[in-house]
Amino acid sequence: MESEELTVTDRPAFRITARMRSFRYAVRGLRAAFQSEHNAWIHAAASTVVIAAGTVVGLSRLEWCLIVGAIMAVWVAELLNTAFEALCNVASPTRHPLVEQAKDIAAGAVLITALGATVTGGLIFGPRLLTHLR
Repeated sequence: MESEELTVTDRPAFRITARMRSFRYAVRGLRAAFQSEHNAWIHAAASTVVIAAGTVVGLSRLEWCLIVGAIMAVWVAELLNTAFEALCNVASPTRHPLVEQAKDIAAGAVLITALGATVTGGLIFGPRLLTHLR
């Protein structure tokens, strides 16, 4: 039996109700992440502090783009890690060394993203902080 490829014309028609349902699923996913992941609360607090600090110091448009990009990267990494961990738990309910390794690698990706965001924040806020401390 050959697999058939879907073409653009084979796809269901665009429907606003289907798009609204997609948004509901996304919000449900965010809610689930906040309910199950303590790190989501840490990221939310850090995001709020950085946005407030950026507002106070008057970041340039380019600086805001870099800060928003860094914040988004951390959130995307954390949410993908959370989804990946959930899938791992379903695929292997009992402890398995390869699943544990995969989870550790995904968590490492979040760590690298958070470190990169911290460096970005330091490069943007650091000089301002040093000026105020002098």
